[in-house]
Amino acid sequence: MISGEIEMSRTLVDANEASILKRVFRPDGPTFSPEAARELLALDFDQVDKDRMRELSARARAGTLTTEEDAEAGRYELVGHLLNIIQSKARRSLNEFRKGQGDPR
Repeated sequence: MISGEIEMSRTLVDANEASILKRVFRPDGPTFSPEAARELLALDFDQVDKDRMRELSARARAGTLTTEEDAEAGRYELVGHLLNIIQSKARRSLNEFRKGQGDPR
C-alpha cells in the first residue's frame, strides 16, 4: 500500500467512539459464557442517571441545554451505546449456547 491508500482507508473507517467500540467488541459473534451473558444483560443505568437523561433530553428538545449539559448528554449517549453493544453480544452468546443445547428459544 502506498501512503495515499493508507490515508484514504483511514478516512473511510467510521471513527466515532461507538463505532470504534463496536469493532472492538464485535457484537456479531458470541464469546460470553451463559452466566456472563445473563449478568451483562442485567446491567442498566441507575434511576438517578435515567432521571438525569430525561432531564437533559427535555432541555435539548426545548433548546436550553448549556455546553456542559450537551457534553454530559453525549457522555450518557456513549455509555448507552457501549451498553447496547455489550448486551447485543451477550444476547448472541446466549442464543448460540441455546442452539448448541437444543433449546428452541
